[in-house]
Amino acid sequence: MNDSPLISIIIPTLNEEKYIAQCLDSILDTTYDKEKIEIFVVDGMSEDETSKIVQEYHRKYSFIKLLKNVEIFTPIGMNLGINASLGEYIFILSAHAKYEHDYFIKLIENIETLNADCVGGVLITAVKNINKKSSSIKEVLMHKFGVGNASFRTGSDEVKLVDTVAFGGYRRDTFDKYGLFDEKLIRNQDIELNKRIINGGGKIYLIPEVKCTYFARENFSALAKNNYSNGRWNILTAYYTKTLSSLSLRHFIPLLFVLSLCIPLVVSLIAPSILWLALFSLVSYLSLVIIISFRLKNSSNSIGYLIISFLTLHFSYGLGSFVGIFSAINKYIKGAK
Repeated sequence: MNDSPLISIIIPTLNEEKYIAQCLDSILDTTYDKEKIEIFVVDGMSEDETSKIVQEYHRKYSFIKLLKNVEIFTPIGMNLGINASLGEYIFILSAHAKYEHDYFIKLIENIETLNADCVGGVLITAVKNINKKSSSIKEVLMHKFGVGNASFRTGSDEVKLVDTVAFGGYRRDTFDKYGLFDEKLIRNQDIELNKRIINGGGKIYLIPEVKCTYFARENFSALAKNNYSNGRWNILTAYYTKTLSSLSLRHFIPLLFVLSLCIPLVVSLIAPSILWLALFSLVSYLSLVIIISFRLKNSSNSIGYLIISFLTLHFSYGLGSFVGIFSAINKYIKGAK
């Protein structure tokens, strides 16, 4: 790209020693003019070697800078990076991913061609340690039954308008028009900002030819912990933003499933015949899980691990949202005092 505009790449981190070097190496491998790049790794006071690794990169490449986020939380780090940056285009990336060499050029070209406020590519889910368990988790995180209609995960055959993207590129003035990341949101801050853009009349596009590789959790406890937190913060996001429009319907489906089990169980204490509703919901769900798992079965995964992956993903997410309801009620009560 001739006469390339300055771009700012912001990477919030917390204990990412296993991933940050690979992430930075992929960015350094870009075909974009290195003299027109500034990279801010905004570290949330990591307790591992993340900061040390970034400092080593800074000594070799002065345009890689380490910022300290003493408040720790991700949206605060993102906003620190944006406020420190000078780029005409701003990319919010993850240390858990690596990016193709034409990632930045193609996204900028599409921002201009489509007159978009934000664009993003497709995530290719991968795992660092390949075995039947991790491969099963990877398959589930790429399947529509696992993650819903999130096109940035499941892919698309064409460029299209979407409600959100992962690791997107933004025009700088997008943040002037729609604001920065909501610092109250420990999770979902990118989804909420993107929905704010859409609700404000802005445009976000998925560019399927642009890809990056995202490294997923590789065991069930890590998968459960991550998705429990995601589910809980769905409810808290709605609470803090005072609107359900800050998220999409797919974010609440696991909660509806958990409620379809819990509500009939509670009501059955006084009306035992209602218990069949919970059984119907559970049997229907398990039947779908088993059928889809058989279809996804290949030599690199296993039926058992696929089934457990679906169960772990959906139940932890739904349970997190269920607990989030009580967390939101508790916060409301405390705030009313």
